[in-house]
Amino acid sequence: MKVPGIQARGFGCSRNVEVSRMLNGIGRWARAAALGLATMIAASAAQGQTVVPSPVPAATPALVSPAAPSETSAATAPADYVLGPADKVRITVYGEPALTAEYFVSSAGTVNIPLAGDVQAAGKTLSVFRDSVVKSLQDGYLKDPKVSVEVLTFRPFYILGEVVKPGQYPYTSGLTVFNAVATAGGFTYRANTHRVFIKRAGTGGEQEIPLTSQTTIAPGDTIRIPERFF
Repeated sequence: MKVPGIQARGFGCSRNVEVSRMLNGIGRWARAAALGLATMIAASAAQGQTVVPSPVPAATPALVSPAAPSETSAATAPADYVLGPADKVRITVYGEPALTAEYFVSSAGTVNIPLAGDVQAAGKTLSVFRDSVVKSLQDGYLKDPKVSVEVLTFRPFYILGEVVKPGQYPYTSGLTVFNAVATAGGFTYRANTHRVFIKRAGTGGEQEIPLTSQTTIAPGDTIRIPERFF
């Protein structure tokens, strides 16, 4: 007759024997490894050499390139561009970083420059304004200043009448009336899409002109889209 208890004890003895054999095998392997290492060290010592474990190379840190300093890009202004209030310009005075800066043309049409005071800008081209800055710096501070002037952002344009969103919008180079209308959300259903009224900055009244894809506007212009009557 088979006795379950005896079988369980026999199975437990068998597992104990297997574990003992495994530990003995690991012990023999460890002793063999230690003996081999001791033999290698002894042989090296006999030859006058020192056994030094090879260092683990350190991880090389990733190099991060420094970000380039941000700088406002200059707008593309024609040589005969006439400055006006709300234009933003960069004035560079070579060799004088304290005087090199960005300025807005004020509502009075002037630019306030350190040591030069208020310099009239509105109504002048870039070259004429630059000459005015040079003269003001010569009178108040520098002997022979080297100055450059560039437009950073133009003054806005205004659009009224039969457009979805009339108002004030930023000007970009080469802007046409159709571009301006698109910026303002498009024509209303009542719009006259063949004529447009434009009031140029610095002039006294509107000018009615045919509306084509080539009809351009300038900074500071006021555009009015009329209503059609049929």
